[in-house]
Amino acid sequence: MSSTEITSDKELTLYERIGGAVAVDTAVEVFYRKVLADYRINRFFDGIDMEKQVAKQKAFFTLAFGGPNTYTGTDLRNAHTRLVKMGLGNDHFNAVMEHLSATLKELNVPKDLITEVETLAESTRKDVLSR
Repeated sequence: MSSTEITSDKELTLYERIGGAVAVDTAVEVFYRKVLADYRINRFFDGIDMEKQVAKQKAFFTLAFGGPNTYTGTDLRNAHTRLVKMGLGNDHFNAVMEHLSATLKELNVPKDLITEVETLAESTRKDVLSR
């Protein structure tokens, strides 16, 4: 097998399979439009510099999906401590998950990749909610 042969999907990272930087950037922008429009969770973003938040989220998703590591934020537990003190709980996490799934569907991401992203995101629940 030569090194010029096409790599199979199984060998590509989720980041590559989802479409790389352009796809992550677009998804994060659409995702935050949905989140900020949702009365159930938008209060958690009051006073937040959303330009910085969006940039951090793009870097985090890139890292989490197997792309280049440019994330300089704190770990999930510490990043969400203030929000947990504000009452962040399972219902809020579920709302965020709804928006993540809806964003990926809106962007025509294949179902198998959506499932992979959902599984990855769900695996963060305990840390995000400080449990």
